[in-house]
Amino acid sequence: MENNTVKIRLSDELDRSELFGNMDSNLDIIREHLRIDIIQRDNELILKGEDTESAEKVINELIGIISGGEKLDEQKIAYVMSLSDKGMSYTESSIEKDIICYTHMGKPLRPKTIGQKNYVRAIREKEVVFGIGPAGTGKTYIAVAMAVSAYKRREVQKIILTRPAVEAGERLGFLPGDLQEKVDPYLRPLYDALYDVLGRESAMRLKEKEVIEIVPLAYMRGRTLDNAFIILDEAQNTTKEQMKMFLTRMGFGSRMIVTGDLTQIDLPRGKKSGLVEAVRILDHISDIQICRLKDVDVVRHRIVKKIINAYDRYYKDHSDDDEWE
Repeated sequence: MENNTVKIRLSDELDRSELFGNMDSNLDIIREHLRIDIIQRDNELILKGEDTESAEKVINELIGIISGGEKLDEQKIAYVMSLSDKGMSYTESSIEKDIICYTHMGKPLRPKTIGQKNYVRAIREKEVVFGIGPAGTGKTYIAVAMAVSAYKRREVQKIILTRPAVEAGERLGFLPGDLQEKVDPYLRPLYDALYDVLGRESAMRLKEKEVIEIVPLAYMRGRTLDNAFIILDEAQNTTKEQMKMFLTRMGFGSRMIVTGDLTQIDLPRGKKSGLVEAVRILDHISDIQICRLKDVDVVRHRIVKKIINAYDRYYKDHSDDDEWE
């Protein structure tokens, strides 16, 4: 394929610093991804390379995003390019119009990818939702934000956050403090998400009133939970028995979200993941939806997606090696 040249005219009203980024960092991301040259000249951007058509489409979409009042960052630019690779459009997806809730600082929380938007829609429409995907796709954070939103709208009376403390094993007895203090480190990601959405003081006040419970999965046995928003995090580390136990805790007026990453199972050798089994067994039930978030939905630093893809390729190439079984 021969090199092409495309010129994009920039309007006088366009905020060039927003488009270009600090020290042209935004343009550098596009140059690296599409392997083209971008030259600034007066009121024009000159694109040179093999895939100038894709670059032109991406830059025009970024201009549209800025004109719509949104801010650009590395994640958003990378996501726009990922969608473009798949023949999809960020602006046509209307992602930014969907507000989940507002943080304690008044910041609107929105889904940042089409996958996240579909995840939010599923949580609103279904009683049980599985959110499965790699690190950084917002599985837990969105679930917590949706739980807080449901509580504020008085759709539920309490929020219950739980996860298996697989890493603790039988070593809990050797740790200082009471049982809650021993398991708290394993529940820390849930606390972090809750503090970010509600604020630490409000979250702790609701926890003291037992409106919010943050507990290890073992505490769920024998309970039936009515009018509650229940989140099971790190579900890939549940056993088959634990998963069935958890799912059958659901009572009237309750919602459940189960999150997990099937590539990060930490169970002892010989133990089967309850999440893997549940997805196979429950996929056909109409009131249950399984949302599969992908690497394109990663909303952390763009290098996180590169790390995830590198590991996925490595494990695929070494799937027959004994050390990866």
